[in-house]
Amino acid sequence: MSEYFKLGVIGAGGHGKVVADTAERAGWTEVVFFDPRFGATEQTHSHWQLLGLPEEAQAHNCDGYFVAIGNSLARQQWNEWLLGRGLPLVSLIDPDSSVSRYAMLESGVLVVAGAVINADTHIAQGVIVNTRAAIDHDCTIGAYSHVCPGTALAGSVTVGKHSWLGIGCQVRQGASIGSNVTVGAGATVVSDIQDGLTVVGTPARPQ
Repeated sequence: MSEYFKLGVIGAGGHGKVVADTAERAGWTEVVFFDPRFGATEQTHSHWQLLGLPEEAQAHNCDGYFVAIGNSLARQQWNEWLLGRGLPLVSLIDPDSSVSRYAMLESGVLVVAGAVINADTHIAQGVIVNTRAAIDHDCTIGAYSHVCPGTALAGSVTVGKHSWLGIGCQVRQGASIGSNVTVGAGATVVSDIQDGLTVVGTPARPQ
């Protein structure tokens, strides 16, 4: 396991807990939080220091930064804010996940325990690959999408930007899922899904 130092995390909600725990397991020795709600509803955090607003993060000289916000548009906003200030945006990969050396992960990606990412898959910026999600070979996951816990993607699946693949859903080989798509929990995707749709059921159909 590699050892890093101080990680600044934007977003101190429940997803932030998963991010901080993953960071510690990946070798970060200190995790501190910054939250947009600081001073209004958020003052403390259960296990980690909550230091202030995201705009104050740069002053704390962290070695890396990560955005732990579930909403994909807000996650993109804060990632771009960090990058625009030249702050180092890192990816976090749990040591109990399996990521092929031939997979490509961009910055700001989270890979949680038990997840599998196979060879020649491309994971774009800000994607969440959650607990026990499985992404097979030659897949492409667009920026700021979320592959929820227990989801299974067969080979050569394409997912657009800002899409949400619900817990336990399954996607057949070669299927194309557009941008801003929501796939319901437990759904089975057997055909292509156009941009902006919400699909549910087995086989998955527009709601």
